[in-house]
Amino acid sequence: MAKGKGPASATPATAALAELGIPYALHPYPHDPDVTEFGREAAEALGFPPERVFKTLLADVDGDLYTAVVPVTTTLDLKALAAAVGGKKAAMADPERAERSSGYHVGGISPLGQKKEVPTVLDSSAMEFESILVSAGRRGLDLELVPVHLVTALNARISPIGRR
Repeated sequence: MAKGKGPASATPATAALAELGIPYALHPYPHDPDVTEFGREAAEALGFPPERVFKTLLADVDGDLYTAVVPVTTTLDLKALAAAVGGKKAAMADPERAERSSGYHVGGISPLGQKKEVPTVLDSSAMEFESILVSAGRRGLDLELVPVHLVTALNARISPIGRR
């Protein structure tokens, strides 16, 4: 995979990967402002199987924020996330808190290059693929990378946290 170059590719997520020397491919697509299922929109627009396109969600586990990365074909299993991080109770983070912590807007939150570093859990299904797509940090821009590279970049845990 080639590294993205140029101003269209400059996001904190791509800068983080560049700093680590991790290869990735950028996939821009036209974002429809009326769409609210951002991950499914990306899968359709880019022509990738939706199980290879992952969404980034922030959740509150016992008062602490965690980043969860799950396929767009699933929902985040909050109990499984809490268990994966040794917590008791998890809930979706308030969107404003998620935006403040990550530095990104909802629908374009990337697991990479977040303003505040929070622990990340990647759904174990990601490891079934040669590459996966995640947000590059804005709506209409995804990046493709090898799952193990995402784990390395984020020091992420791998656990079955997506519920079909």
